[in-house]
Amino acid sequence: MVNCDRPAIHALLQKLVDRNPEVQRAAAGELRLLAKRNADNRVCIAEAGAIPRLVELLSSTDPRTQEHAVTALLNLSINEANKGSIVNSGAIPDIVDVLRIGSMEGRENAAATLFSLSVIDENKVKIGAAGAIPALIDLLCQGTPRGKKDAATAIFNLAIYQGNKVRAVRAGIVAPLMRFLKDAGGGMVDEALAILAILASHQEGKLAIGQAEPLPVLVEVIKTGSPRNRENAAAILWSLCTGDAQHLKAARELGVEEALKELSENGTDRAKRKAGNVLELLQRFEVAVNP
Repeated sequence: MVNCDRPAIHALLQKLVDRNPEVQRAAAGELRLLAKRNADNRVCIAEAGAIPRLVELLSSTDPRTQEHAVTALLNLSINEANKGSIVNSGAIPDIVDVLRIGSMEGRENAAATLFSLSVIDENKVKIGAAGAIPALIDLLCQGTPRGKKDAATAIFNLAIYQGNKVRAVRAGIVAPLMRFLKDAGGGMVDEALAILAILASHQEGKLAIGQAEPLPVLVEVIKTGSPRNRENAAAILWSLCTGDAQHLKAARELGVEEALKELSENGTDRAKRKAGNVLELLQRFEVAVNP
């Protein structure tokens, strides 16, 4: 049995369509808190018909109302069924607008909402098509530390879909990711490597990463990084070195072989595989150069 205060929720819904912007703002704020509080509220608020009204408020000219609306939708989207209702209400383009031109808190919560919705595969396609990726890259570059993380998580999830890999590369994602990778104190190395590893599996991503002089920092991560980061760095290196003698030669000159041998013995299962694959490429290269 779903346990919630239905009369109170219905009263708040009436206030969402009130002519007075302050009443609207307060009601959206209340629903945001109720949706955060527990699972029953998330069901009742959706059943009462709040989702289309909250979607309308995403276009509010009042930044605070817009923030409350997008954050209420974020909290409601924790419920799987609500994810579908939010998308079916036509919310995605409006959430992308908040991500592009909202307040910083609005933008961060819009990014988190897109991440939540992108858990469903068909939504990855819709979100990418709505122009979310360039806006997420802007937040990745300009956001607070939390905003950067929210943007990175959303981009990572969206880039699982091939078409979004191309969108991300063409929107210029590789340059900021390389900056994060070289700034160990910036707290974004893990995210940068995870996204680069996904992009490197696509030809266009591989080319863009290859042009950003990534080898010195990748080799450094393979030597000294955390287990997950070493694994992702080895995966990127393998993509870059497959069919590319220049990268193989450069990697060998940077002394990657010792680190890869160590990783092939002590890394995660995927890291061992990727390190072994690169070592095999290096051996073949060695034979080709010195037959």
